[in-house]
Amino acid sequence: MKAADVRAKSTDELKDEILVLKKQQFNARFQQATGQLENTAQMKKARRDIARIKTILGQRAQAGS
Repeated sequence: MKAADVRAKSTDELKDEILVLKKQQFNARFQQATGQLENTAQMKKARRDIARIKTILGQRAQAGS
């Protein structure tokens, strides 16, 4: 997910997206622990997408105050 895509979404959509990404991250971590994870880059992508969304949300909150 690119930053431009994140900025185009509303705050509620971004919060929902964080929940989805956190579930994906949890599932990937669980699969890795059981030796079933084939694509290890999936964990890194989810972590970075969560950080990207949180950064945008923080910028919006700071601009609003």
